[in-house]
Parts: sequence; structure tokens; C-alpha cells
Amino acid sequence: MKTIKRYLSVAFLALFAFTGCSLEGQDNNANTDTKTETSDTAQTPKSEGNLKIGVSLSTLNNPFFVSIREGIQEGAGEDAETIVSDAQNDSSAQSNQVEDLITQGVDLIIINPVDSTAIAPSVEKANEANIPVICVDRGTDSGDIVSFIASNNVEGGKMAGEFILEQVGENAEVIQLEGIPGASSTRERGEGFSEATNGKINLVASQTANFDRAEGMSVMENLLQAHADVKAVFCQNDEMALGASEAIKASGKDIVVVGFDGNDDAISAVEDGSMSATVAQKPKEMGKLAIETAIKYLKGETVDEQIDSPLELVK
Repeated sequence: MKTIKRYLSVAFLALFAFTGCSLEGQDNNANTDTKTETSDTAQTPKSEGNLKIGVSLSTLNNPFFVSIREGIQEGAGEDAETIVSDAQNDSSAQSNQVEDLITQGVDLIIINPVDSTAIAPSVEKANEANIPVICVDRGTDSGDIVSFIASNNVEGGKMAGEFILEQVGENAEVIQLEGIPGASSTRERGEGFSEATNGKINLVASQTANFDRAEGMSVMENLLQAHADVKAVFCQNDEMALGASEAIKASGKDIVVVGFDGNDDAISAVEDGSMSATVAQKPKEMGKLAIETAIKYLKGETVDEQIDSPLELVK
């Protein structure tokens, strides 16, 4: 009987030792798996030379935005790869292009919105994907952005309004050609112009021509028929101003024409007298500021939430 008990005790101890060894082996395997998973999910810090930056421009049918693109590409150099898309002034197309950049997993997106309201959901989707966004020339109505780089459009609108008052005096009949409805630059330039001229001019018409030269000409032709005594027109960009000046030239009238942007065609028009003035921006410099800000941010440097690009009245 004692012999049987002794055999049972030995068997029990052997079983206990075997079980303990098995549990110890399971714990070691679990620790090994955890370390492997952490290593696989660790992110590689971004550095110069492997940055991929998406760029969505409202249109490349306008020399102003072509200059912004040139500034971005020159500023990127060898520090970053840029993927540039042209929305052709189509808000839906731009939203699709931005979402495609998100799918590609770019490190940052620079956006020049067609419409500040329409672009907001795309900015929010970039936020959800943890892709930082920088806006250039026009902002977004919602969503978080790293930095907004633009001229002070309100101040530029004031400069245009003050110049027109100097040229035609108070109570003169004046027309305004507006940009794309919903664009922040449209609102802000109109706001500045109104601040400078409200109660001092007779604003007989304020109508959109969508920042487009052909539309500027067509709209101005119609407005000239309705308002024969108009003395000046403020166009919220140079493309509309160049179109308006063609309509005015065909009418034989002497009307003050002020644009906004300072593109090469407008500067030439000011020099030959077909335009009176333009509020000149520096779009190439704006583009360089945008890409430099993007690279600094991705390298972990602090950047300003708003960066103003300089303005100059060319007359």
C-alpha cells in the first residue's frame, strides 16, 4: 500500500513539473509576439528627400495659378515630390482629386480651393486620415489646416476702392465684377472694396463673372448697355478686368478699370492704358511660401497659422 502511494506521489510531482514548463513556454511565446507587433507598426520619421506632397489648384487656365504651381515646384527642389492636379474650376472635380491624394497616402496636401464651402468636407476627410492641409490664396470654411498663405484680400479690396475714389470722385456710378461665388477671395475682396467705398459711390451693379476673362467681357458688355454713365469698374481679378477692358474698348467709352492679381497681361494693360491699375500679388512667391511651410511642418518645425503675401498697387 505504501509502495502504491509512493508511486502516485512521484507521478503527481512529474505531472505538475511538466505543466509548469508548458505554461512558462506559452508566456515566452506571448512576449515574443507582442514585441514583433510593436516593431511592425512603428512609423518611420519623415525626412527631406522622401516627402510626398499633393497639390490641388483651382485652375491652370489662369496665369496666376500657373505661377503658384511654378513657385511650389521650384521651392520643392529635391526635398519633396509634388503631385499637382488641376480642378479646372470644378468643385466636384477638386473634391475627387483631393480624396484621391488622401487614398495615395501623401504626407501633406496644399489646396487652392475652387470654392471655400465646397472644399470643406474634403479637408475634414484629410483631417480624419491624419494628413495635414495647407490652403493657398483661398481658405476653407471648416476643417483644420496647418497654415493659410494668401495676400490680405480685404486690404487689397480697400486699395482698389480708394484708387477708384481718387480717380472718379464721390457719387460716381461704379460697377463691380465678382469672382466665383463661395470663394473666400471673392468675399474678402468685395468686403474691402465696400469698406472703402460704401456711401461714397453709386454702385449700380455687382455681378459675378467667375474670375474668367471671357465672362468678364460678356458681363461687361451687358452692363454697359444698362448703365451708360458708369465711370469705373472694379474687377476682383485681372482675368475679368482684361475681359472688361475689351468690352469697354469696343464701346468707345473712357472708364477706369482696376483689376486684382498683377499678372503679366494686366501689367502690360496698365502700361498701355487699357487698364488703370491692378492690385498686384506675388503668386510665385506665394507658392514658394506654401511648399517651404509644408516641408518645415513635416520636419517637425513650428509654422505660422497665417502667412501674408505682399500686395502692391500697380498704376
